[in-house]
Amino acid sequence: MLPEHEALLIFTREQFPELNGTPCDVEVILKGASDRHFYRLNWQSERQPMILMVYTLARRDNPKFVPATYRLRKIGANVPQVYAFDQQRLCVWLEDLGRVDLQSFHLHAWDQRYPLYQATLREAAKFHGVGEKSLMAADLEELEPGFDEALYEWEQKYFLEHFVGGYLGREFADDEYQAAHEALKQLRRRLARLPRCLVHRDFQSQNVLIRGEEAWLVDYQGLRLGLAEYDLASLLYDPYVTLTPAERACLLQYYAEHRGLGLSDLREVFYLCAAQRLMQALGAYANLSRNLGKPHYEQHIPAAVSNLAEVCAEGQGLHELRSFFAGGL
Repeated sequence: MLPEHEALLIFTREQFPELNGTPCDVEVILKGASDRHFYRLNWQSERQPMILMVYTLARRDNPKFVPATYRLRKIGANVPQVYAFDQQRLCVWLEDLGRVDLQSFHLHAWDQRYPLYQATLREAAKFHGVGEKSLMAADLEELEPGFDEALYEWEQKYFLEHFVGGYLGREFADDEYQAAHEALKQLRRRLARLPRCLVHRDFQSQNVLIRGEEAWLVDYQGLRLGLAEYDLASLLYDPYVTLTPAERACLLQYYAEHRGLGLSDLREVFYLCAAQRLMQALGAYANLSRNLGKPHYEQHIPAAVSNLAEVCAEGQGLHELRSFFAGGL
């Protein structure tokens, strides 16, 4: 066994003395672009496996995972149980939700995937139903800073710097992009004026685990105030999964009916948020692949560009954004 794994088992047995002497296989879980490390502890006994998350303080949202877990469990959302938490060693021991995520069903027939997406949207509705006015100052301190015009602008600049400039090699400050920059400004202002609720922030298929017929959430340490439609856009324009326009429309309608919302108004804001989210994703894929030594993220760029082009054609006031990326791939 690796010395690192032996150390992790020592820490674990300190938290769970009843496991002293119980053999354990430590399985490394490779997960995304996170700077956190995940391990599945498979005990050679009747004890159920558990997940050990070891995080760093390099990202400000990492320490927010445990309070976000408690908050989501309090409102009845399906999230893992926290078995133990060592704040000094930056370790969290969690319930093992299994190995099957929503993304793994991407090749299944729609009639098999649809109930899973419905279950996922029902989970989202639980925290989307928590509005800003219902939260106290102490609640807000436990969350990541909410979406406002400044954060939307940061995401847009991230897209411009890493994707438009870095990946496509375009001089996005040139006069020819003036109308597109105006569209960006109007987009962030429109979004910032809308009432906010709790949002996951990275609500895509790999962050939803499936157990039976239920959806369970992970990677929600970015929990904050924002727009429900931003989460919906993350899921329905997920570059890891191909959904047809008809499937997206079906899911939007289901969500609107489940929450008693007007479909027309929901769809209008959905396209605005989709443009914002997809630009953020493209900035991330370009940065990860070009600058952070993770070239496999480049494969997701064409799908995200295709989705963004579709959104710009559908959403009000988004057409000018196409000049940033049109003909670039």
